[in-house]
Amino acid sequence: MHSELSPEELLGTTVGAYALDRLIGQGGFAWVFVARRQDDGSIVALKVLKPRYAGDPEFERRFRNEAKVASEFNHPNIVRILDIGRTDQITYFAMDYYPDNLSSRLEREGPLPEAALIRMAREVGSALHFAHQAGIVHRDIKPGNIMFTAEGAAVVTDFGIARAVSGYVSATGVNLTIGTPHYVSPEQAQGQKLDGRSDLYSLGVTLYKAATGQLPFRSSDWFELARMHVEVPPPPPRSKRPELSRRLERVILKCLAKHPDDRYRSAAELLAELESMEDQARKTESFGLAPAEISAPIDRTALKRWILAIAAILVMLAVAAIVVAVGRR
Repeated sequence: MHSELSPEELLGTTVGAYALDRLIGQGGFAWVFVARRQDDGSIVALKVLKPRYAGDPEFERRFRNEAKVASEFNHPNIVRILDIGRTDQITYFAMDYYPDNLSSRLEREGPLPEAALIRMAREVGSALHFAHQAGIVHRDIKPGNIMFTAEGAAVVTDFGIARAVSGYVSATGVNLTIGTPHYVSPEQAQGQKLDGRSDLYSLGVTLYKAATGQLPFRSSDWFELARMHVEVPPPPPRSKRPELSRRLERVILKCLAKHPDDRYRSAAELLAELESMEDQARKTESFGLAPAEISAPIDRTALKRWILAIAAILVMLAVAAIVVAVGRR
């Protein structure tokens, strides 16, 4: 295959068992097409490794190996990899196709309602918990990698791809950018060793964007953006969208802590918090209260002041009643 082959030249051609219908996305290493299986007409998303990487045996091997690992995942919130193949020097894998993702949804509808935001966070958190238990760190959580089923459930795609790139960089010394600059964790920006808490940071950036419509850090310069992830505190989400509950704001900011030790210890811990929030929301609805009325933390100092003030009023009323009673005698 010619190294300069464009994705447009692949449209209308057949790759393995798949006819390529249209291009729907592209990243640094691969193109994604909507494709049809020729035997049964089923629709899939076909990820095709770009020729310059498909022609590199080390990169191609790692890409296929990581795709194979991801294909063994069986979780309702992780996109299924259906097939992995190589033909005519084209390396590809086929996945379940979902027409909508968080990026396009935010462009279309703006920030998500809080209940939808918490549900999405819980479902993505469940996918991360499953993957982290298997020793897989995603490394590229962002709105474009969070898809939605017809029923509205969130499913995460591209598990293993960033790890394939990371392994390739370590083995060859080739300088390739891993992750998406606006969503990388501080430790990722600094080239440090990563664990699952890095994904929680990227999820925090994603939740911030989904909650407010804005990114916590913005710059066209990669190095400045990396510095902001490492050093600059994010503006509180409620400063952008005041109707958000304080509890959700605390969840987002905890995910965005600069040091991994200050974040949730694991995706499981984040999951427990999100499930508690959904339980609380159900109780709120049953009692007819606004979310902010039960999610705001109790100000104990203010509560004591109110109690003392009410007590003082009651004492004054009691004294007044005694005075009136004595006067009548």
